[in-house]
Amino acid sequence: MARRGPKPRAHHGHDEIAPVDDDPERRPADAGSGPARRGVRNRSRVVSYFAKGGKLRPFRLLRVDARNIRTRYFSDWTVFNQLVVASTVYVFFTNLLPGITFAGDLYALTGESWGTIEVVFSTGLCGVIFALFSAQPLTILGVTGPFSVLAENIYALCEKTFGVPFLPVMAWSLIHAGWMHYLLAIFNAHDWTMQYVTDFAADIFSLLNSVIYFHKAVRELQRTKGVVSLAAFLYAIIGASGTCLLAVFLSTANHWKPLFHRYVRMGLAEYAAAISIVFFVGMPYIGDLRTPDHNLLTVQKDVRPSSPGRSHFFVEFWNIPIEWVFIAIIPGFIITVLFYFDHEISSIICTAKRYGVRKPGGYAWDVALLGTTTILCGILGIPPANGLLPQAPLHSESLMHAVVEDDPEGEQEQEQEQERGQGQGQGQQAQEPGEPPRKPVMRVYEQRYSHLLQAIGILVFVTPPFQHLLGLTPTSVLAGLFMFMGYQSLSVNPILARIGHLLTPCSDLPPLPRGATWLGVHTYTITQLILTGVVFGVTLTVAAPGFPIIIVVLVPVRLFVMNRIWSRETLRHVDGWATREGKPEDDYDDHDHDGNGEEDGRAGVLVEGDGAGGEKGTKWRTLPGDFA
Repeated sequence: MARRGPKPRAHHGHDEIAPVDDDPERRPADAGSGPARRGVRNRSRVVSYFAKGGKLRPFRLLRVDARNIRTRYFSDWTVFNQLVVASTVYVFFTNLLPGITFAGDLYALTGESWGTIEVVFSTGLCGVIFALFSAQPLTILGVTGPFSVLAENIYALCEKTFGVPFLPVMAWSLIHAGWMHYLLAIFNAHDWTMQYVTDFAADIFSLLNSVIYFHKAVRELQRTKGVVSLAAFLYAIIGASGTCLLAVFLSTANHWKPLFHRYVRMGLAEYAAAISIVFFVGMPYIGDLRTPDHNLLTVQKDVRPSSPGRSHFFVEFWNIPIEWVFIAIIPGFIITVLFYFDHEISSIICTAKRYGVRKPGGYAWDVALLGTTTILCGILGIPPANGLLPQAPLHSESLMHAVVEDDPEGEQEQEQEQERGQGQGQGQQAQEPGEPPRKPVMRVYEQRYSHLLQAIGILVFVTPPFQHLLGLTPTSVLAGLFMFMGYQSLSVNPILARIGHLLTPCSDLPPLPRGATWLGVHTYTITQLILTGVVFGVTLTVAAPGFPIIIVVLVPVRLFVMNRIWSRETLRHVDGWATREGKPEDDYDDHDHDGNGEEDGRAGVLVEGDGAGGEKGTKWRTLPGDFA
């Protein structure tokens, strides 16, 4: 037997790697290539997750988000112009009116526990809190349809099956959901969940919301048909179609040149939805149109909870059997999953690359803030609000404007233009003679005024005079607004352009990058359409609250299955990371270039993700002890 040499001296510095004897006969018995070494490697990997810069390092993202908020907060209050005002009006209508529809369903299916005033109060209160304290003020909050379905099921279980009061159980469910949100924020859930989301899943989710709003418009007309005369129903169809078409028509006013003055065209385009809504709200009160029995929105006449048994907005959540405090953890977990992915995806889509967002956001901070508002809503006895689709991306869409940039000075020009608060189409820099033409770039006014003002406006409608005014709105206008929201959400979805390519003759299709094929692009698009149909079908069943889980499942499917079906070049052409620059296929190429992740003989492990200094990619981490 060969003589055993001296034991190598271990180096404990971060940058040094101790020599390792490759002779298995001279290797210590506890450091072989078997279970012992794998155990050391696994322990090192677990430790690396909680080390500085690790994915599970507590409060890592919260600290980063807090710094980001300090850098952007005051600049968010320096931009205010007519486009911001127009966005405020638009988001106000698209947030308030659909919420009242959900309120009608909640009032009927939760035993009058929640109604219009609770939904309006929650939407306004949570909106004000997020406008003032969130890291990403572009994300609009409101009471969502999936939560309404979940609340209806919880009510049925509490009141009809187990005979326990609904509001205290819901309060505890929301309290549990709140601290679960805190855990997700503390342990950087965004890093090990949403940073792997690609445009594949985000575009499907956006298309799904467009389909849902078209479906809501049809359902609203169906409800109207059941409660009004034939004449009123025919007018409802005209009112819904007119509301949508007039808004679409006015939104194109910027292209009417040379008709009207430029500022008139801008005003018509920016206030298109508001003008259309006001026009068709007033139509049924003119002349003979008063005769039909129009179906109007149902509202409340005074500031008090909808339930006859409640006199104030507070739930005595301690008056409940003790076992239900713990049973409520189950619906609390479901609410957490629903809210987390709903809010994160809303934030991702409203800050997509096509909107030109520049300021840093803060996913972890906003998740923690969402947990706070969820607990607050539970104690107040009102339905909680979270990120809304398509209102959140429509908010970004309504704030878009064109600027001319010339990198690297473009960013400074953009900031100066925003600080001057000029409107859309202004702020373009004069071009020197002989310079090549500079293309306009679409950017978003990143500010907090539109979010705050629309939320305050919604809170105002809690008062009886404005509730009465809201009650004058025909439901046909609401159906038309749904159609317009679906149209606007669909018009900016990349899937729509690829559907056009599906219908285009092969000879007229534009050339693709080398290695990509139109057959691959078409099958990719068809797959997205089929999956959208499947998820939409789920939303029509009792499993509707779980539809975000399906969207989440699409993330690993995209990363680990689709790259075995489509070529890398095709996927690189049609898809990319939703929350960061680059594409998944670029990461695969880098991984292959580094040797496919194989060991190079050094004692250590490959660690992927963010390093302590924020660097990306794969690096070598040495093991402690004799094999450091």
